[in-house]
Amino acid sequence: MTDGKAALVLTGGGARAAYQVGVLSAIREIRGRRPGNPFPILCGTSAGAINAAALAVFSDDFSAGVRKLAWIWRNFHVDQIYRADAAALIETGLRWGSALMFGWAVRQTPRSLLDNSPLRRLLGQVLDFSAIDRAIAAGHLHAVGVAASGYSSGENLNFFQAAEGVMPWRRAQRVGVRERLGIDHLLASSAIPFVFPAVKIHREYFGDGSMRQLAPISPAIHLGADRILVVGSGRLAEEGRQRSEGYPTPAQIAGHALSSIFLDALAVDLERMQRINATVGAFTPAQREAAGLALRPIETLVISPSRRLDAIAGRHRDALPLGMRTVLRGIGAMRREGSTLLSYVLFEPGFTRALIDLGMHDTFARRDEVAAFLRL
Repeated sequence: MTDGKAALVLTGGGARAAYQVGVLSAIREIRGRRPGNPFPILCGTSAGAINAAALAVFSDDFSAGVRKLAWIWRNFHVDQIYRADAAALIETGLRWGSALMFGWAVRQTPRSLLDNSPLRRLLGQVLDFSAIDRAIAAGHLHAVGVAASGYSSGENLNFFQAAEGVMPWRRAQRVGVRERLGIDHLLASSAIPFVFPAVKIHREYFGDGSMRQLAPISPAIHLGADRILVVGSGRLAEEGRQRSEGYPTPAQIAGHALSSIFLDALAVDLERMQRINATVGAFTPAQREAAGLALRPIETLVISPSRRLDAIAGRHRDALPLGMRTVLRGIGAMRREGSTLLSYVLFEPGFTRALIDLGMHDTFARRDEVAAFLRL
């Protein structure tokens, strides 16, 4: 195995991204006091894009960056992410109700169920995006990219900042665009459809980067990675079918749709990479060069939750403000079968701390694999 460049790929999942912070906290302890940044290439999607950008900003000191990130996630409240006060929820309800009942008379259609302007303010307070250029110039960081989905083009764009020599790319419905990252890119990448508003970047509106993301691992390879650590936001293994007694609630259907967006593409892409690695591994480097094969084997380590995050969310549902509980109860999200949707919006410390602890537990359980990946 060669050292090469290590990449960290952080997937989406709203509040579920707290699990990623637990994995990073465990990696910080496994590394000990070693200097430097173990992940010169950072790729993130949705809430994972926010975590990736934060690591890029603090890439001159990985340990301190993870500490800051963990402190923020351990002390999150929903009002730092979206407006959950009664006035905001009533206003949203009236706007959607008017659009559905009197659409012919309403000139402006609703943009989202929740107002995430508090998240914009938070990102502006805690992230100095100019630090990314400095980190690249100093050699602490090679590249950072965040994914977003264009509502007009239907393409999945990866906006990236990188060292010289990293070229943009275009594949089927996948485009890499060199761009200086900012708050709008993170809000666009994390704009869960219907839940948070789309964001206009240049000439197009963008939504959550997990939508139409056919190959979540691909951007890391385009950015120069030889080995990739992927941190998921849900269990990748199938759990089998269960008996259904009643008609699915809107929350259950929405949770199913979100899980399809956030989880399915990753599982398929990992299977594809395993097949490619097996094929490429059957040839020596000389044989690959003689045959004109541009492919190379990519070392991959995947860490994903060992427990169902929706079950954990169900135990913390009462931590939400009364207004949010009332809204979610109306669509069935406060029931057991609707807790998947709940897990994406439950930005409260009881839930996020439980996910951080689980992420640390799962990573420490694979300490030897992590140490080998990091070349410790």
